[in-house]
Amino acid sequence: MSRPRTYRTEAIVLRQHPLGEADLLLTLFTPQEGKLRAVAKGVRRLTSKLAGHLEPLTRVELSLSVGQGLDVVSQAQMVEGFASVKGDLARTSRALYLAELVDGFAVERSGNPALYGLLLEALALLGQEVEAGPLLRSFEVRLLDLSGFRPELQVCVECRQPPEEGLQRYTPDGGGLLCGECAPPRARVMSLSSKALATLRLLDSTSLEQASRLHLAPELVEELRVLLSATIRYWLEREVRSAAFLETLQARSL
Repeated sequence: MSRPRTYRTEAIVLRQHPLGEADLLLTLFTPQEGKLRAVAKGVRRLTSKLAGHLEPLTRVELSLSVGQGLDVVSQAQMVEGFASVKGDLARTSRALYLAELVDGFAVERSGNPALYGLLLEALALLGQEVEAGPLLRSFEVRLLDLSGFRPELQVCVECRQPPEEGLQRYTPDGGGLLCGECAPPRARVMSLSSKALATLRLLDSTSLEQASRLHLAPELVEELRVLLSATIRYWLEREVRSAAFLETLQARSL
């Protein structure tokens, strides 16, 4: 069955880039089509009525026409602009970090409704007074799970035995938890406190909203950030560019 020449979809705009003199190249994340790239023609002209509907971190209803290479946006209507996120630098930076993660892990033309819903929920929570550190760490854990890269947090990835308390470690490229004795060849091994392991397990079993209400010690949040950043970097095979700016903002707020 051939694909229809036009179609409608809801989407979150992950990012945009100028294309030619007046067009925009959009990276979109949709519930059923997954990640897709599309062109919004003439949208950078002053007379365009679509520009305000296609900003990054905007939930939008789109009509698209199938093109030979990239699909073309023919209509766009904002559904949710997340104004409380975009009106604050720290919140915007966190949201752009989440958008970059989704951009990195989402598969083009492969729907992932659960991940789409996770990003929507996170953007809504970021606009509220929440505990940002636990929320971001929870998102990272859930993102890895929904992308097929869930780390093992119950038993050692090598011997498959539960490690003794205080004798556990973590390997981002080996798949998760290690006991005190196993050492996979050439795998990076990181220290893992008992509190960090318990918190990772908690984040793995709670909702984003529940995580956003957790009050965690700053040093614990930092330990989790380092562990999960290493895991994300391994699977993406690159650094997350927006993470560095986010860390700079965090350091200035201390």
